[in-house]
Amino acid sequence: MATSKRLPDPPVDVHPGIQAERVQQLNDADVREDGRYVLYWMQQAQRTVLNHALELAVHRANALGLPLLVAFGLMDDYPEANLRHYHFLVHGLADVAAALRRREIPFVVQRGAPDEVALRLAADAALVVCDRGYLRPQRAWRERLAAGAGCAVVQVESDVVVPVELASDKKESAARTIRPKITRHLERFLVDLPQARLENTDVPDVAGEDLDDPDALLDALTLDREVPPVLLFRGGTSAGEEVLAEFLEHRFAEYADHRNQPQTDHVSHMSKYLHFGQLSPVFIALQVREHAGRADENVDTFLEELIIRRELPMNFVFYEPEYDRYEQLPAWARQTLADHASDRREPQYTAQQLEDGATEDPYWNAAMDEMRHAGYMHNYMRMYWGKKILEWSATPEEAYATTLRLNNTYFVDGRDANSYANVAWVFGQHDRGWTERDVFGKTRYMNAAGLERKADPNAYVEKVAQLVEAAREAAEEA
Repeated sequence: MATSKRLPDPPVDVHPGIQAERVQQLNDADVREDGRYVLYWMQQAQRTVLNHALELAVHRANALGLPLLVAFGLMDDYPEANLRHYHFLVHGLADVAAALRRREIPFVVQRGAPDEVALRLAADAALVVCDRGYLRPQRAWRERLAAGAGCAVVQVESDVVVPVELASDKKESAARTIRPKITRHLERFLVDLPQARLENTDVPDVAGEDLDDPDALLDALTLDREVPPVLLFRGGTSAGEEVLAEFLEHRFAEYADHRNQPQTDHVSHMSKYLHFGQLSPVFIALQVREHAGRADENVDTFLEELIIRRELPMNFVFYEPEYDRYEQLPAWARQTLADHASDRREPQYTAQQLEDGATEDPYWNAAMDEMRHAGYMHNYMRMYWGKKILEWSATPEEAYATTLRLNNTYFVDGRDANSYANVAWVFGQHDRGWTERDVFGKTRYMNAAGLERKADPNAYVEKVAQLVEAAREAAEEA
């Protein structure tokens, strides 16, 4: 396994605008003297705006007097990914290509396992820069790259505000425990990062896929095509910036009051752009502050969700090796669910009935419709949706498997740290014990009556019906 250590200075210096804690050298190799270019292997941070890894790569290429090559490894049929996910991804990559072209930085997308693509291109690199991912496959890719690149491999953490290992050296139990640890560093890390000009704009002779026609590239990939793409949102930084600007202009003023009201649309829709690294959390936070100032309840509430509630899951998957398995749940949660495993469950639905939205609960069915047709679900409904699966499944283990499968199949932002942490939350992760009940034991309980007291779920059902119709019309026009 590759070593992970704080980046020394020298042999590889840190960009003056990048906090040193974001940067690690993953191996003990030096810069390759006969390397033809600096390679930035872009995988998680799929953007050119406020991308610390890209800016460090430009900085090092300029210092070495070398060209820069940005590369992305595009594999067919990534586990649990389907056409819905790939459509958003590939259209986002086309946006990256256009943005890099404006900066005169070469970009190549090559088919293959991401680490194999990176290793192939690293053979001619003086230095490899990569961004950081926290899931098991992402970490394994970087370990293999560091071990086989034959030159220095530098990792730059750009998809969190506060680097995970700086925030905490252990798995945190709840938002309340990690909040002060992140907050103490916020002002130092919530800063802009100017884009530098690449001095040597020679184009390395490296072939790649044609991104001028993203749909043609999608057609050429071997994919699970059972779940159609969501056409209500476009992938890419440009589209994400437009969605953010529209949210800030028209809905942000009521965010704190309405964010838990699923019948409204006072949400940012940023999660899908954050999932693919198409927008930086630092960029979003700075835009929010610029729009409303700092002394604003909406700002505080939004940054709590964007930073604390998002980076707790990063901590979770980084420090919990079994983050995607039922067995990782806290001992108290597993015990209380086991104590109630034989409780009567009425009604009880099969996994297929749940996937079809064929229950007696119109609120839950609407949530499932929103998931299937929009690739999204209002956060408050996500909690209710997950709790009802626990209530209606034969065993808690079956409920966990069903919840995670549906989450990762239909949500555009599925299969990431937030997905695994949020699903685990349904079963007690990052929570505490509550009043003991049948089926739930001491895990948190939610029901339709509570939903009706706190929101207007009937209006939510109507909203989703309109959303489903809009999604169908968009698909027909495509």
